[in-house]
Amino acid sequence: MNGGQTPHRQDSEERRETVLATDAAGWRLDRALAAAIPTVSRERLKNLVSGGMVELEGKLCRDPALKIRGGEAVSVRIPAPLPAEAVSQDIPLVIPYEDEHLLIVDKPAGLVVHPAAGNLDGTLVNALLHHCHGRLSGIGGVARPGIVHRIDKDTSGLLVVAKTDPAHTGLAAQFARHTIGRRYLAAVAGIPTPPAGRIEANLARSEQNRQKINVVHAGKGRHAITHYRVLEPMKGAALVECRLETGRTHQVRVHMAHIGHPLLGDPAYGQGRLSDITRSLHFHRQALHAAKLKFEHPVTKEILQFESPLPSDIQELLTALRLR
Repeated sequence: MNGGQTPHRQDSEERRETVLATDAAGWRLDRALAAAIPTVSRERLKNLVSGGMVELEGKLCRDPALKIRGGEAVSVRIPAPLPAEAVSQDIPLVIPYEDEHLLIVDKPAGLVVHPAAGNLDGTLVNALLHHCHGRLSGIGGVARPGIVHRIDKDTSGLLVVAKTDPAHTGLAAQFARHTIGRRYLAAVAGIPTPPAGRIEANLARSEQNRQKINVVHAGKGRHAITHYRVLEPMKGAALVECRLETGRTHQVRVHMAHIGHPLLGDPAYGQGRLSDITRSLHFHRQALHAAKLKFEHPVTKEILQFESPLPSDIQELLTALRLR
């Protein structure tokens, strides 16, 4: 078990001391660190290891792929977040809830969550910097202030944003424990059989196309579980609710395609299925909506629940499917 984290601050950086889980034996160092320090992303920890910021059993380690024994003591130096490079932009947002610690955003399809190559502005982060006057958690690092989790550009729906570091830390811990309730609504090709089930399939980024995620054999990639149930069967399609037990990149899209029922309109994993309807409606995104979000407020400990209605484009798609 994890021996707990001891934070230390020295000038402009923080040092985290912890013990890697004993049951993480054989894992890569960056993976074990991500499990031990869930408030810091695995990618950032990987960069910290490579940058000489991690000591393993008192010795500097620069290899994020090093296989650990389990139970080692580690010390991680985390530089203070740099000022956000993203600029403040007055972009309208739908915010169902906000307090001094966090806010809930109902994101429209087409809005990128954080700046990256090809999308340096016009993102949710740019909008949040304007809305919150720059007061967002810095734990996410440069260009990702306040972002605890994300949903794809062309997925609509709910996500939570941290305004303070304590809120970010508490929310990230809940995501790491998989205790945050997230339910998605998806229009899929075909009618899944059985009408409710559990999909357990590890996921990893494709070596051929780094923009895509593939199902991989057990022991590889990242563990991923999706629970689904059919809400409305239609002719050749279905409205499905998906509950995430884990939260991996493209998880719902890849898992549903894996069982033979890709999301309608999905340009990466579902091309060709019911394309006549999606083309006639000019529907050019995955039919996926983050409809429900439930979690414990990281500061007040109140249980918060939110629901978002299906956006008009998915409603029009379902109407067309029902009339087939």
